[in-house]
Amino acid sequence: MHVKRVYDPACEADGFRVLVDRLWPRGVSKERAALDAWAKSIAPSDDLRRFFGHVPERYPEFARRYRAELAANPAFPEFLGALAGHPVVTLLFGARDTEHNEAVVLSGVVTDQLHARSRD
Repeated sequence: MHVKRVYDPACEADGFRVLVDRLWPRGVSKERAALDAWAKSIAPSDDLRRFFGHVPERYPEFARRYRAELAANPAFPEFLGALAGHPVVTLLFGARDTEHNEAVVLSGVVTDQLHARSRD
């Protein structure tokens, strides 16, 4: 599982490319984004996105709330199933901060869930 800014160039090593933002990133054409999927249904809610506001001090609480949203999101199991069929997945995000964003949280949750599935 990789995490990458959507503004960075696409490459072969990205595998299956999924945008995980609710909003389309500014200044990026669909061709440049080179997406295989746009998973806005599993992106953080508007309220949570506004709460976070990309303030690093709020990140731990944001991550906790986003994990709770994912656990309650009926679209999340389908999203996991779609990813499971790809050997390499890159979650794409638009934020400038590469350490404090929803794709980092989502990557951890997806990795944990897919490993749990493989053990069953």
